[in-house]
Amino acid sequence: MHGLVVGDLRIEAVEAVEDEASAAVQLLWKGKSNHRHPGEALAPYFREVLAIAAQKRVPLELHFEKLDHFNSSTISSIIQLIQDSRARSVKLVLVYDQALKWQKLSFDALRVFARDDLLELRSA
Repeated sequence: MHGLVVGDLRIEAVEAVEDEASAAVQLLWKGKSNHRHPGEALAPYFREVLAIAAQKRVPLELHFEKLDHFNSSTISSIIQLIQDSRARSVKLVLVYDQALKWQKLSFDALRVFARDDLLELRSA
């Protein structure tokens, strides 16, 4: 599994396997997601990591704690990922830093999609 670089955004992919119960595919977001059309790179990448998580039957965790900024175009890509992961029955966990006001506001707004146990929003 490989990471992704899109402009100022770096996503590092990690297969976390502390024990079988906590196994997950983790995407660690760093830098800034300020590309005007991030979905062009993010959509195919998300399809790939979703397929891996589905095959391994583990959750997909996106960690935003070290991300400095993302724009509204990035939020659209994340919403699409939420819908795609639900369609594939892959649990999606979004981990953010509640102490950062912009992250708290962004992820509080995404709670509208947390209507089942396939989406978890968690403050680090």
